Amino acid sequence: MKQVRLGIIGLGNMGADHARRILAGQIPRLELAAICDVNPAKLAPFPKVQQFADSDALLRAGVVDAVLVATPHYGHTTIGAAALHAGLHVLVEKPISVHKADCQRLIAAHKNKRQIFSAMFNQRTDLYYQKIRTLIQSGELGEIRRVNWIITNWFRTEAYYASGGWRATWAGEGGGVLLNQCPHNLDLFWWLFGMPKRVRAYCQFGRYHKIEVEDNVTAYCEFPNGATGVFITSTGEAPGTNRLEITAERGRVVYQDDRIEYRRNEMPMTEFSRTTTGLFSTPEIWEVNVPARNHGGQHNEILLNFTNAILDGTPLLAPAPEGINSVELANAMLLSAWLDETITLPLSPAVYERELKKRIANSRIKKKHTPQAATVTNLSGSFGK
Repeated sequence: MKQVRLGIIGLGNMGADHARRILAGQIPRLELAAICDVNPAKLAPFPKVQQFADSDALLRAGVVDAVLVATPHYGHTTIGAAALHAGLHVLVEKPISVHKADCQRLIAAHKNKRQIFSAMFNQRTDLYYQKIRTLIQSGELGEIRRVNWIITNWFRTEAYYASGGWRATWAGEGGGVLLNQCPHNLDLFWWLFGMPKRVRAYCQFGRYHKIEVEDNVTAYCEFPNGATGVFITSTGEAPGTNRLEITAERGRVVYQDDRIEYRRNEMPMTEFSRTTTGLFSTPEIWEVNVPARNHGGQHNEILLNFTNAILDGTPLLAPAPEGINSVELANAMLLSAWLDETITLPLSPAVYERELKKRIANSRIKKKHTPQAATVTNLSGSFGK
């Protein structure tokens, strides 16, 4: 095989954006061979690509080697599993599923490990986060003691939430900011710091928008080593903030406004505290320059990595089974708010699924979805940079 024939299932904002990137030749050795959407208007902008109205028909047609699943969230599980059962390589948009039980069902469908199974966690390609991860994993920072992440630059308008009948509903989307925008940040959160052991969250549902799901979240986390973390996010604040602060034995790292500031303790803080004779002394501080050039290749880099994994055996940047961790964090935060209690991880998938189904059954939101003509949407402001 010299190139990968890709089918895109779901031509919403992201699916159409991926299609345009591939057709523009931005991804070497990746051919857009087929597209699928239930709305014919979404297919119309791509007249030269083979089109399907039914995902099962595309999977059976034999015209693709791989699929990218970019449907509304619940379809990631069912269509992703069907594609794996059909023997195709699969790249699934975030989140890989709405809840942990569905994640387990999707991952269980990946029986043939020769099939490449990846997730669109494009922010793992960001050179700033990669540099921070290197500082952590190399041991340079020493043991982490506290993490604060304020990630409120996911501002969304009422028009955004009204743009699709599935959006901002328990039945259609399965959640709000935690399931749509913040899967990226929750993926980075565990990728950088590991999974916490306890989560206590406070979620506000429809605080800023006429929606039933969460659009404002403050969560407190406890990690196995005793470190603590606070994670704050919202789609209702403008101007928003993206500030990640890490306190570790060797000093403090702050990432904000495309700059990493590292103030390094000459001596680890606990060692200094236990050995100094000074009552009000503090460790000497080094101001360390941590260079990071840009935000990396983002979506294109994940698409290229997926292609290279299929053709060359290149290791995946974002293996799809790892997507269960960000979903579990989102589920734990919502469950904590619903039950008004601290949630111990690992989360019970059955308990969460049961609570989610209650909210679907009791939903009073009846959004009427009217299929709209496809438009070229500028997504440059949507990625939380």
